[in-house]
Amino acid sequence: MNSIRSGQIVLGLILGVALGAGGMWRFTRSAAHSHLTDSSAAHVEDECEQEHADEHGHDHEDEHADGPLLLSDQAVRDNGIEVVAAAGGEIEQTLTLPGEIVLNADRVAHIVPRVAGIVRRVDKNLGDEVAAGEVMAVLESRELADVKAAYLAAQQRLALAEANQKSAAELHAKKIMPDLEFLTIEKARAEAEIEFQAAANKLHALGVTELRLQDTATQATSLVLYELQAPFAGTVVDKHCALGEVLDSTTDAFVLADLSTVWATISVYPQDVPRVRVGQPVRFRAAGDDATATGTISYLSPVANETSRTVSARVDLPNADRRWRPGMFVTATISLDRVPVPVLVPRAALQRVKGAPVVFVAEGAGFEPRAVSIGRENGTCVEIVDGLRPGERYAAQGAVMLKAELGKREAVHEH
Repeated sequence: MNSIRSGQIVLGLILGVALGAGGMWRFTRSAAHSHLTDSSAAHVEDECEQEHADEHGHDHEDEHADGPLLLSDQAVRDNGIEVVAAAGGEIEQTLTLPGEIVLNADRVAHIVPRVAGIVRRVDKNLGDEVAAGEVMAVLESRELADVKAAYLAAQQRLALAEANQKSAAELHAKKIMPDLEFLTIEKARAEAEIEFQAAANKLHALGVTELRLQDTATQATSLVLYELQAPFAGTVVDKHCALGEVLDSTTDAFVLADLSTVWATISVYPQDVPRVRVGQPVRFRAAGDDATATGTISYLSPVANETSRTVSARVDLPNADRRWRPGMFVTATISLDRVPVPVLVPRAALQRVKGAPVVFVAEGAGFEPRAVSIGRENGTCVEIVDGLRPGERYAAQGAVMLKAELGKREAVHEH
């Protein structure tokens, strides 16, 4: 009985070992198969990703994507690229303001008749050049005729009084005429002379010159004619004078201006007034024209305009060629100060790539876009604070073409 039970136990152990070994074999084979499957899938996936990257070029850097822009010498010349060495200089601090050309108020004459009269002749028209003393129009004036008549009468009375005084002096010297009678004749002569001078002064006040007085005395001219004469050489810029028109001392018959000089008035805004001073140089450019001029501020108004609140600055401009016409709008650039800087480049050399300022630096046979930091600037130059050292060569002109070439290269690289 015991031997039978022992045999059963041994047989059970043998079967258990056999079944366990079979299970382990199946588990190991399954795990190996799973590992091979995962490895194969990963390998296939890597190959697909590699092919996709090779096809679209996203994971492989183009050997031409970085590095300087390569240009031939001929291309550099054809595109007007000018390469210079970076250097320092003085940057001009400027202020640009609007302005206007106006007449030189010191050389403008409003020609008005000093007596009322009717226009009988007009010798000058708008735009005519007039010499100093030249007759511009002739009026017929009753008032002038009365003054001239009084002058001629006073002249005759003076002549008669002088003749009487001369005869009385001879008689008084011979003791023939009493002293009292002689003094009476002397008094009459003095009064006649005073009256004559008063009449002459009235004619002078009416603009009649000494030469015209002599003509009046000899009656070489009509008593009623009054001449409007130019006080200086200039151009007729306004006219209110026509044949038959009645003029008086309140009427501007002509406006005469000397256009050989004009004023440029600059409107200075309130925030800029502390920076503007008399003596500062100014450059002018005409609106819509290539006319330019330079001058110096000669006057700064102490009073602001009540409407615009601006302060007027004035510059005297020579205008011998009549190029600056009153009424023209101009742009005024005031030079405020000049500051030395270590690196100064033309504005044309500075470009913006992806929003950042860059300068194209010459590297071997090409150009490298280098980011820079800028400081002070004006209309023509820019201070480089960082990114470009003195002596380094860069594209001072033609940088815009280099920027275009850079954009083309980046577009090709993206695709």
